[in-house]
Amino acid sequence: MTLDADLRERIIKAVEDGFDAQTAFTQKLVQNPSVRGHEHSIQDLLFRELQGRGYVMDRFDMDRTAIEAHPGGSKFSDDHSDAPIVVGIHRPREEKGRSLILQSHLDVVPEGLHDMWSDAPFSGKIDGDWMYGRGSGDMKAGAAANLFALDALRSLGLQPAATVYVQSVVEEESTGNGALQTFLQGYTADAAFIPEPEEEMLVRANLGVLWFQVQVRGVPVHVREMGEGANAIDAAYRIVAALREIEEDWNKDKAGRPHFENEAHPINLNIGKIEGGDWASSVPSWCNVDCRIGIYPGVSAEEAAKEITDRVKAYAEADAFLANNPPQVVFNGFYAEGYVLDEGSEAEAVLGRAHEAAIGAPMKSFMTAGYLDNRVYALYNQIPSLCYGPKSRNIHGIDECVSLSSVKKITTTMALFIAEWCGTEAVER
Repeated sequence: MTLDADLRERIIKAVEDGFDAQTAFTQKLVQNPSVRGHEHSIQDLLFRELQGRGYVMDRFDMDRTAIEAHPGGSKFSDDHSDAPIVVGIHRPREEKGRSLILQSHLDVVPEGLHDMWSDAPFSGKIDGDWMYGRGSGDMKAGAAANLFALDALRSLGLQPAATVYVQSVVEEESTGNGALQTFLQGYTADAAFIPEPEEEMLVRANLGVLWFQVQVRGVPVHVREMGEGANAIDAAYRIVAALREIEEDWNKDKAGRPHFENEAHPINLNIGKIEGGDWASSVPSWCNVDCRIGIYPGVSAEEAAKEITDRVKAYAEADAFLANNPPQVVFNGFYAEGYVLDEGSEAEAVLGRAHEAAIGAPMKSFMTAGYLDNRVYALYNQIPSLCYGPKSRNIHGIDECVSLSSVKKITTTMALFIAEWCGTEAVER
């Protein structure tokens, strides 16, 4: 049943009335430098915030054995976070509506060189409509919106008439294992909603992602005898060129793939990190190249990983040096398949109505080439998995920021969506 006009207007005003507090809380999240492996304090903060609102609380660790046994599990490395997953559970007095997962991740990517930022990377500075800081868009504004959309209803004396799980995970930026652990823990609902920074649009399709490291070994000698050695860094450059051929071939394979065939370059190989050598005057004996590449929905991580390994092996066998010193390909993070959100679900229809009421225009959808935790709910929970969120700039870049006016609109959309999707009942005093 659609919302009546009076309730819709009351919800819109409630979000407006609570937005100063929401902005302050978002700023507090941004000011916590929750890079990989250092998310414990921010997860504690979310735990306290949810607990203080009266939600039933759960907190649990990731189960490496269970994750590695699941086809959606990504690869563990020494850098894998051990921060806990936090879930706040709202249970209605009477289950009348449809249940919902609201998820966010609070891990952020490294901030890069501080002297390139206009202000400190975790300042949370507000300049006009924009809040700056690493993670402001991706996705601490969304994490706050999850709480304050529910707060807006509560300020009206209402709560969802269905179970709502507010889930805060880590490892979204490197493996996706945090979201997978919520599935393995048994959490599911009639729909999932993740307010990532998606330009006020709904994600229709999303690529999978692989992380891998190519490990090259050379023959070290003094540079005066360079011709008698083998430079591992030079050899790594040649392997990167071979990897670019894989990228080119996978982009040619877009033909006939809905949501991707009209994209100019849907598959991107990123050479994200190179380390090698020990001394400027020694021919380097080692070089490690860390890479990230996208894969189409429907292509398994196992299948894509095998092709990468086989093609690097084939290239090495044709190289005079590498044939006798074969490189190793080690998968060390994302090992995740993409997904497509099927059109026509009632969850999407409800979101479309909420969006139009909040923003005043029909909702658009698009394909995004970055990883999203929505893949867990789409592929394994097999429920409608909605990714929709605010406008932002420079996520993963310098001077990342999020539009506060857009955050307010998105929070309004979310509150309207929750009210219609879950239904409402009076808060028990």
